[in-house]
Amino acid sequence: MNLTSPNESILKVQEIQSYISHYHILEEVTFEVPRGSIVALLGRNGAGKTTTLKSILNLVTVKEGEIIFEGRPIQGLTPYEVAQRGIGFVPEHRAVFRDLSVEENLRIAERKKGDFDKKREMIFELFPDLKKFINLRGTELSGGQQQMLAIARALVPDNRLLLIDEPSEGLAPVVIEQMIEVIAELAKKSTVILVDQNFLVTSKLAHQYVIIEEGKSVDRGEMAELIGDQAKIHRYLGVA
Repeated sequence: MNLTSPNESILKVQEIQSYISHYHILEEVTFEVPRGSIVALLGRNGAGKTTTLKSILNLVTVKEGEIIFEGRPIQGLTPYEVAQRGIGFVPEHRAVFRDLSVEENLRIAERKKGDFDKKREMIFELFPDLKKFINLRGTELSGGQQQMLAIARALVPDNRLLLIDEPSEGLAPVVIEQMIEVIAELAKKSTVILVDQNFLVTSKLAHQYVIIEEGKSVDRGEMAELIGDQAKIHRYLGVA
């Protein structure tokens, strides 16, 4: 996939300051996401990556700065209104409804009636296991299958931007490889912001990166360049 130019950004995050309760978590985070790209948010545990995703969705309080999606500000909207604009979220720990079947999990993700039926073929082409186990409850799925279901659920509505948080967490290496293939494929249809503590995952998928340290965006650029800069990787990510 070719990167679009920075002038074609689908999302602009500009100097946001975010709080959880009275705790000041993000002090100044700025970056842009080119349409049609995968951008990785990188940093050590607790740096503010997940809070950045939740700030975009207005799940935490953004007191200063701007978040512009497709040319329109979205800070101050309710999470429901942000989702309605076309932003999907795959949360950490999957949040699959464990007592509902695969099909029920997918149908409740509809934004408009019939969304799932329109996407059924595409979803089951990406996730053949979900088609095979469509009547199984969430509790009966493996961890990898639950993660695939969580991603598939975000594809049911017409989302033009997907925020995916820690998709490889707790998965076996063979399942991680399958997941990498799936995210690369779905990124042909939607722009992706990816958070994953496994640098191998982000380095294989992302076109660009943003490093967040102590609630601030401190570096950004092309992933291909970062991969070749071992000193920077060790400094900010602690990866040898």
